[in-house]
Amino acid sequence: MSILSALFQRRKNKYSNRTAEKELFDKENIPKKYDSALEKNIKSLENVFHQTVDFKKVPLKIGHQDAYLCYLTTTLSKNDLNSQILEPLRDAYKRDVEVKSIESIRETFFPAVSYEYVDSLSQVIWEMLNGSAILMIDKCKRALALNIGGTEKRSITEPSTQTIVRGPKDSFVEDMQVNMGLVRKRIKNPRLVFEEFVVGNDSNTKLALCYMKEIVNEDILSELRSRIKKIEASALLDTGNIEELITDSSYTFFPLLFNTERPDSTSGNILEGKIAIFLEGTPFVLIAPAVFTDFFQSSEDYYQPYFLTTFIRVIRYVSFMITLTLPSLYVAIVTYHQELIPTTLLINIQSQRESVPFPAVIELLIMEFTFEVLREAGIRMPRVVGQTLSIVGALVIGQAAVEAGLVSNVLVIVVAFSAIASFVSPVFNFSIAARLIRFILILMASIMGLYGILLTLVVMVTHLVGLRSFGVPYLTPVAPFKLKDQKDVFARFPFWTNTTRPSYLRTAAPVKMKNQSQPKPPSPNKGDENNG
Repeated sequence: MSILSALFQRRKNKYSNRTAEKELFDKENIPKKYDSALEKNIKSLENVFHQTVDFKKVPLKIGHQDAYLCYLTTTLSKNDLNSQILEPLRDAYKRDVEVKSIESIRETFFPAVSYEYVDSLSQVIWEMLNGSAILMIDKCKRALALNIGGTEKRSITEPSTQTIVRGPKDSFVEDMQVNMGLVRKRIKNPRLVFEEFVVGNDSNTKLALCYMKEIVNEDILSELRSRIKKIEASALLDTGNIEELITDSSYTFFPLLFNTERPDSTSGNILEGKIAIFLEGTPFVLIAPAVFTDFFQSSEDYYQPYFLTTFIRVIRYVSFMITLTLPSLYVAIVTYHQELIPTTLLINIQSQRESVPFPAVIELLIMEFTFEVLREAGIRMPRVVGQTLSIVGALVIGQAAVEAGLVSNVLVIVVAFSAIASFVSPVFNFSIAARLIRFILILMASIMGLYGILLTLVVMVTHLVGLRSFGVPYLTPVAPFKLKDQKDVFARFPFWTNTTRPSYLRTAAPVKMKNQSQPKPPSPNKGDENNG
């Protein structure tokens, strides 16, 4: 067993024989069936919510029958509660209403309100937690859950982490229903499926899988369902928690699932045959499976001319290699391979480093650590102050370090350029992998020079070849090489040539566009030529 496996091995909990809180909620503390006696149901709810101030129960009279309206003030809108439920029931006690069933009450007082009938107290509690008001009437065998809308939510704004110049400007929010609606707005197809789960033993968070029926690979979908059902976490507050629990490998710097807050990017991936994972409470959606080349592509690539997109993609790949290797190349060449530097440049570099008291590797690590601190401080501080700090702080500290003789001018250029290149990646968490591996390359370059860099890159590529995302090789369609998928990897071919879905997904419908050819101008009319 490897060291990492031993460190992260799951240990048996001494409380493992105890029943989970979710099971207590479903089975033991609450009666399985809804009781027709109103007082018994109210007492059961009071036992569950007796210590929370947001639980409210409003006594009502409908005709000659006693009733209660129960709800949580923190999960619904008070204005909607008053206008849609309490107002219709205001004079219900005066009306000569015969309560035959809960169905007749709904038809009489709430014909236009979204509803659901519940026949167990566990379901009553679940509906209340999801923002419904529960109407319970004495001697009725079922309760009525009225969904009148939730509390205030953040409005749809522009994406904050994946900005583009041309394309849709909306982004996901923390409400899962709104997010699913943004995808449904783009894919008006009955084959678009949203499959709901509940995850988190304590948080009971809603999760949804979104895919195109009759297109998605059923084997990948079944595997994803299986992994989600095995989740036994206490609470899941973001899709980052889901990512760690369902990925094929946790011992890697590289993300094995693609995350996005853009509805257009999510819709495009779903139409390709991939699966989107939505989680209540977060604006970031996961896309599975993901391959290495996905992290060099942006939704804007398909809105710009394909020649420009190809050029930008080349810049992204080059920037990734610059971020990864430029600092380590500086250390290796300055320390071991000075013969590779032109004489004039070598003299300039050595003259600048003459007053520097540290070797190249220590000098570089000091500056790299300083830039990482500035980067993190710029993110965590208030937005306006953070931008000023990251820019001014880098200039001031860099200039002061050079004047103090701690680092050379060339090193500041190397560190700054590699830091700027790391921001070219369209996906933030992918650039983190390059930043982390960069430190390993720097240390190897200080020990073995260019040979250390080459050895580390070989190990990295070997590691990438062995990675899988739900069984799909991470480096596909490059390794294994798939010729038919090369139209949208390093270069983007014209849109009318992209007629098939990625073959590595093994979708049920590999062809997505038929009889599409290059557009041409209309041929001149012979009659018009003769008249001319």
